[in-house]
This record gives sequence, structure tokens and C-alpha cells, in this order.
Amino acid sequence: MDSQAKSTIGVKDLKKSFGSQKVLDGISFDLGEGKVTCVLGRSGTGKSVLLKLLIGLETPDSGTICLVGVDVVKSPITELNEARKKVGFLFQQAALYDSMTIEENVAFPLLRHLKLSDSERRDRVQQLLSSVGLDKDLAKLPSQISGGMKKRVGLARALALEPMAVMFDEPTAGLDPMSAAEIAKLIADLRDQRHITSLVVTHDLHTARSIADRLIVLDAGKIIFDGTLQQFEHSSNSFVTQFLKDAA
Repeated sequence: MDSQAKSTIGVKDLKKSFGSQKVLDGISFDLGEGKVTCVLGRSGTGKSVLLKLLIGLETPDSGTICLVGVDVVKSPITELNEARKKVGFLFQQAALYDSMTIEENVAFPLLRHLKLSDSERRDRVQQLLSSVGLDKDLAKLPSQISGGMKKRVGLARALALEPMAVMFDEPTAGLDPMSAAEIAKLIADLRDQRHITSLVVTHDLHTARSIADRLIVLDAGKIIFDGTLQQFEHSSNSFVTQFLKDAA
């Protein structure tokens, strides 16, 4: 755990099964500060399960998880909740509250966790929405904006508590190429301007190529590749070769 304590997010020998299905079979990695790591793999290879384990929505069968210095598996819920405040999460469907305006959605974590005056909270929400290009849409409801805009609102909300790291579950899924490129640029900006660590689960190899400092490929519950984009492009691993061919 000592090496993990120095990382933003770390897992060691993580295992998870559902019945007879072995989803994760002893995976280990550490994410350093201020880098974008993309996790690739076919559907059903445990990518989304990994995210749920990292934030404590699922419990591993064995192994350790360290989230910003906190042991997710063994720590009391109060300590885990403090760690969660330091990690933003962007769900695949953005998970906005339909009955709340965009402004209210982004303000929600500020109301829940910080003691701010109304004016301070409004200013913070304005800044957050401005950072994702939506500061003119505060009064709209989620039903009145596009899928790409919903993802950007979700990202603004994920950044509300100034996290050390942000996790993304298929951030470009269902988006047109222009909207996907906008989301990719925002993820890159988090690294380049704020030095935020990002863990991105994605099927989108084009996006991964544009933002990843590191690629992790899962297959049959194991990490079969962990390296840079250049190493990925020149890998002799048969699964990686087929993955590249299928994505071409």
C-alpha cells in the first residue's frame, strides 16, 4: 500500500466475479498525478465494473483499492466519503436530475458539501459552466439540451468540489464526432491546465488516441497491455492487433 499511497488511484490484485463469471482476475495499476489513462476493451470485459469498484459502489472479492490515499475496501464510510469528494465522476448518461435546471444540477454538490453564500455558489456555478462553454444555458432543463451538452454539464458538476481526479465512463458514447471532440478537448484541458488525473473507460479508440498518456487494455479479466500510445500502436499482442484492426 505504500506505493499506492503516493498515487492518486491504485489497485493491487483486484478480483471480482458475479456468480461463475470472472469479471476481473487480479489486475493491478497505479495512476500518478496529472495524467490521462484510457481503459480499453470489448463490452463485458469489466471496464465499468472497475469504475464501480473504485468508488465503492461494488465490493471486490479480493485485492486492495487506494483512492487519494484512502483504502476503499477497509476504511470506514465517513473516511471513504471524504475521499470521494476528491474524485469527480462522469456517468455514461451524465446522470443529471431531470427536474433541476442546469444551474441547479451543478450547484447540487456545492449545496450538499460546502458552506457558501448564495452569491458565492452562483459565481462558482457560473465559473464551472463557463469552463465547459455552457454559461448561457443556466436556466435550461436537461430535456432542453443535446447529449453532448448533458455530458458537459455532468463534467462541470464533477468538477464542483475541485477534485484531484476525475473518472469517465464512456464519455463520448452516443455523441456525434464534433461533440466527442469537444469532450476529448475538455479532458485534455483538465490535464494541461489543472493537472487533474483522469481515468477514462472508453470504446472510442479515436478519442483515446487524442488524449491518452497511457493505455490499459483489458481482456478476459486481465490487463493484457499497459503502456503508451506509441507502444500500443506497435504492440505484437494478438488481441491489441485485432483491436486496432477492428477500430480502423
